[in-house]
Amino acid sequence: MVVLHYTEMKPVGTALDRLCDADAGVSAHYLISEEGEVTLLVPEDKRAWHAGVSYWRGHKDVNSASIGIELDHPGHGLGYRPFADAQIEALVPLLHRIVKTHDIPRANIVGHSDVAPARKTDPGELFPWDRLAEYGLATPTPKIELGDPFDNDGAFYLALERYGYDITDGHKAVEAFERRWRPRRISGEIDGELRAILFQLLLDRDRGNAR
Repeated sequence: MVVLHYTEMKPVGTALDRLCDADAGVSAHYLISEEGEVTLLVPEDKRAWHAGVSYWRGHKDVNSASIGIELDHPGHGLGYRPFADAQIEALVPLLHRIVKTHDIPRANIVGHSDVAPARKTDPGELFPWDRLAEYGLATPTPKIELGDPFDNDGAFYLALERYGYDITDGHKAVEAFERRWRPRRISGEIDGELRAILFQLLLDRDRGNAR
Protein backbone atom coordinates (compact mmCIF):
# COMPACT_ATOMS: atom_id res chain seq x y z
CA MET A 1 0.00 0.00 0.00
CA VAL A 2 0.85 3.67 -0.25
CA VAL A 3 -0.76 6.11 2.18
CA LEU A 4 -0.73 9.83 1.35
CA HIS A 5 -0.79 12.42 4.13
CA TYR A 6 -0.49 16.13 4.64
CA THR A 7 1.74 17.43 7.42
CA GLU A 8 -0.58 20.18 8.74
CA MET A 9 2.58 21.92 9.99
CA LYS A 10 4.37 24.99 8.72
CA PRO A 11 7.12 25.71 7.81
CA VAL A 12 8.33 22.44 6.31
CA GLY A 13 11.25 22.37 8.75
CA THR A 14 8.81 21.97 11.62
CA ALA A 15 7.36 18.84 10.02
CA LEU A 16 10.81 17.50 9.22
CA ASP A 17 11.97 17.99 12.80
CA ARG A 18 8.93 16.17 14.17
CA LEU A 19 9.23 13.29 11.73
CA CYS A 20 12.89 12.88 12.75
CA ASP A 21 12.23 13.16 16.50
CA ALA A 22 12.48 9.74 18.12
CA ASP A 23 10.32 10.90 21.01
CA ALA A 24 7.46 11.96 18.75
CA GLY A 25 6.50 8.41 17.82
CA VAL A 26 5.62 9.40 14.25
CA SER A 27 7.53 8.93 11.01
CA ALA A 28 7.07 8.50 7.27
CA HIS A 29 9.11 7.14 4.43
CA TYR A 30 9.09 10.36 2.41
CA LEU A 31 8.40 14.06 2.83
CA ILE A 32 7.73 16.23 -0.23
CA SER A 33 7.95 20.00 0.19
CA GLU A 34 5.62 22.40 -1.60
CA GLU A 35 8.61 23.31 -3.78
CA GLY A 36 8.94 19.68 -4.88
CA GLU A 37 11.94 18.59 -2.82
CA VAL A 38 11.74 14.91 -1.92
CA THR A 39 13.37 13.78 1.34
CA LEU A 40 13.81 10.10 2.19
CA LEU A 41 13.28 9.63 5.92
CA VAL A 42 12.83 5.87 6.34
CA PRO A 43 14.00 3.14 3.93
CA GLU A 44 11.10 1.52 2.11
CA ASP A 45 11.87 -1.91 3.56
CA LYS A 46 11.52 -0.55 7.09
CA ARG A 47 8.37 0.19 9.05
CA ALA A 48 7.39 3.82 9.49
CA TRP A 49 4.83 5.07 12.00
CA HIS A 50 2.63 7.20 9.78
CA ALA A 51 -0.83 5.61 9.69
CA GLY A 52 -1.52 5.06 13.38
CA VAL A 53 -4.64 3.06 14.26
CA SER A 54 -5.87 2.21 10.80
CA TYR A 55 -7.56 -0.35 8.56
CA TRP A 56 -7.81 -1.10 4.86
CA ARG A 57 -9.21 -4.14 3.04
CA GLY A 58 -8.83 -6.44 6.03
CA HIS A 59 -5.44 -5.13 7.20
CA LYS A 60 -5.59 -3.86 10.76
CA ASP A 61 -1.90 -2.85 10.86
CA VAL A 62 -1.49 -0.58 7.87
CA ASN A 63 1.97 0.55 8.98
CA SER A 64 3.27 -2.97 8.46
CA ALA A 65 2.08 -3.08 4.85
CA SER A 66 2.50 0.45 3.52
CA ILE A 67 4.80 3.22 2.42
CA GLY A 68 3.86 6.61 3.86
CA ILE A 69 4.33 9.86 1.95
CA GLU A 70 3.90 13.16 3.78
CA LEU A 71 3.06 16.24 1.74
CA ASP A 72 4.16 19.59 3.15
CA HIS A 73 0.82 21.40 3.49
CA PRO A 74 -1.03 23.53 6.05
CA GLY A 75 -3.94 21.10 6.11
CA HIS A 76 -7.43 21.87 7.35
CA GLY A 77 -6.08 23.26 10.60
CA LEU A 78 -3.83 25.98 9.18
CA GLY A 79 -5.60 27.15 6.04
CA TYR A 80 -6.60 24.41 3.62
CA ARG A 81 -5.72 25.13 -0.01
CA PRO A 82 -4.92 23.36 -3.30
CA PHE A 83 -1.71 21.38 -3.44
CA ALA A 84 1.25 23.00 -5.18
CA ASP A 85 1.94 21.92 -8.77
CA ALA A 86 5.63 21.41 -8.03
CA GLN A 87 4.73 19.07 -5.18
CA ILE A 88 2.45 16.91 -7.33
CA GLU A 89 5.01 16.90 -10.14
CA ALA A 90 7.52 15.48 -7.65
CA LEU A 91 5.01 12.99 -6.25
CA VAL A 92 4.12 11.42 -9.61
CA PRO A 93 7.55 9.94 -10.51
CA LEU A 94 8.17 8.88 -6.91
CA LEU A 95 4.82 7.13 -6.73
CA HIS A 96 5.33 5.55 -10.15
CA ARG A 97 8.63 4.04 -9.06
CA ILE A 98 7.18 2.79 -5.76
CA VAL A 99 4.17 1.20 -7.49
CA LYS A 100 6.39 -0.55 -10.04
CA THR A 101 8.90 -1.74 -7.45
CA HIS A 102 6.35 -3.17 -5.04
CA ASP A 103 3.57 -4.11 -7.52
CA ILE A 104 0.95 -2.00 -5.72
CA PRO A 105 -2.58 -2.00 -7.19
CA ARG A 106 -4.27 1.36 -7.72
CA ALA A 107 -6.95 0.47 -5.18
CA ASN A 108 -4.24 0.38 -2.51
CA ILE A 109 -3.05 3.93 -3.12
CA VAL A 110 -5.10 5.75 -0.51
CA GLY A 111 -5.33 8.78 1.70
CA HIS A 112 -4.89 8.80 5.45
CA SER A 113 -8.61 9.51 5.81
CA ASP A 114 -9.40 6.32 3.88
CA VAL A 115 -7.55 4.12 6.37
CA ALA A 116 -8.45 6.11 9.51
CA PRO A 117 -11.80 7.79 8.75
CA ALA A 118 -12.76 8.37 12.38
CA ARG A 119 -9.57 10.35 13.08
CA LYS A 120 -8.18 11.87 9.91
CA THR A 121 -9.20 14.10 7.01
CA ASP A 122 -5.96 14.21 5.00
CA PRO A 123 -5.02 14.72 2.28
CA GLY A 124 -8.55 16.04 1.90
CA GLU A 125 -11.04 17.06 -0.72
CA LEU A 126 -8.64 19.27 -2.72
CA PHE A 127 -6.07 16.56 -3.33
CA PRO A 128 -5.86 15.90 -7.12
CA TRP A 129 -6.68 12.19 -7.23
CA ASP A 130 -7.87 12.40 -10.83
CA ARG A 131 -4.50 13.77 -11.86
CA LEU A 132 -2.80 10.72 -10.35
CA ALA A 133 -5.38 8.52 -12.06
CA GLU A 134 -4.36 9.95 -15.44
CA TYR A 135 -0.95 8.35 -14.86
CA GLY A 136 -2.42 5.07 -13.64
CA LEU A 137 -1.42 5.88 -10.07
CA ALA A 138 -4.88 5.96 -8.49
CA THR A 139 -8.28 4.49 -9.13
CA PRO A 140 -10.13 6.87 -11.46
CA THR A 141 -13.49 8.34 -10.59
CA PRO A 142 -15.94 5.73 -11.90
CA LYS A 143 -18.33 6.33 -14.77
CA ILE A 144 -21.74 5.36 -13.45
CA GLU A 145 -23.43 2.61 -15.47
CA LEU A 146 -26.20 1.10 -13.40
CA GLY A 147 -27.34 3.68 -10.86
CA ASP A 148 -28.32 3.03 -7.24
CA PRO A 149 -28.53 -0.69 -6.31
CA PHE A 150 -28.72 -0.48 -2.48
CA ASP A 151 -32.18 -0.34 -0.94
CA ASN A 152 -31.08 0.63 2.58
CA ASP A 153 -28.16 2.15 4.49
CA GLY A 154 -27.15 -1.19 5.99
CA ALA A 155 -26.48 -2.60 2.55
CA PHE A 156 -24.38 0.47 1.71
CA TYR A 157 -22.27 0.10 4.85
CA LEU A 158 -21.62 -3.57 4.13
CA ALA A 159 -20.57 -2.66 0.60
CA LEU A 160 -18.35 0.13 1.92
CA GLU A 161 -16.64 -2.36 4.23
CA ARG A 162 -16.24 -4.75 1.33
CA TYR A 163 -14.52 -2.02 -0.66
CA GLY A 164 -12.02 -1.52 2.15
CA TYR A 165 -13.22 1.00 4.71
CA ASP A 166 -13.52 0.66 8.47
CA ILE A 167 -17.21 1.35 9.11
CA THR A 168 -17.06 1.39 12.92
CA ASP A 169 -18.00 5.08 12.77
CA GLY A 170 -20.42 5.03 9.87
CA HIS A 171 -20.82 8.80 9.54
CA LYS A 172 -17.06 9.38 9.41
CA ALA A 173 -16.60 6.51 6.98
CA VAL A 174 -19.12 8.12 4.63
CA GLU A 175 -17.33 11.47 4.95
CA ALA A 176 -14.03 9.82 4.04
CA PHE A 177 -15.66 8.16 1.05
CA GLU A 178 -17.04 11.53 -0.05
CA ARG A 179 -13.65 13.25 0.30
CA ARG A 180 -12.19 10.69 -2.05
CA TRP A 181 -15.02 10.15 -4.53
CA ARG A 182 -17.32 13.19 -4.29
CA PRO A 183 -15.19 16.01 -2.94
CA ARG A 184 -17.55 18.79 -3.99
CA ARG A 185 -20.03 17.88 -1.23
CA ILE A 186 -19.19 16.28 2.10
CA SER A 187 -22.13 15.63 4.40
CA GLY A 188 -21.57 12.23 5.95
CA GLU A 189 -25.05 11.28 4.78
CA ILE A 190 -25.75 8.41 2.39
CA ASP A 191 -27.59 9.34 -0.79
CA GLY A 192 -28.31 7.85 -4.19
CA GLU A 193 -25.23 9.33 -5.84
CA LEU A 194 -22.90 7.82 -3.25
CA ARG A 195 -24.59 4.45 -3.54
CA ALA A 196 -24.17 4.50 -7.31
CA ILE A 197 -20.48 5.48 -7.05
CA LEU A 198 -19.73 2.72 -4.55
CA PHE A 199 -21.53 0.09 -6.59
CA GLN A 200 -19.60 1.11 -9.71
CA LEU A 201 -16.29 0.96 -7.82
CA LEU A 202 -17.05 -2.57 -6.67
CA LEU A 203 -18.20 -3.57 -10.13
CA ASP A 204 -15.02 -2.19 -11.72
CA ARG A 205 -12.87 -3.98 -9.15
CA ASP A 206 -14.66 -7.27 -9.70
CA ARG A 207 -13.99 -6.86 -13.39
CA GLY A 208 -10.27 -6.63 -12.65
CA ASN A 209 -9.93 -2.91 -13.28
CA ALA A 210 -8.45 -2.03 -9.89
CA ARG A 211 -4.81 -2.53 -10.83
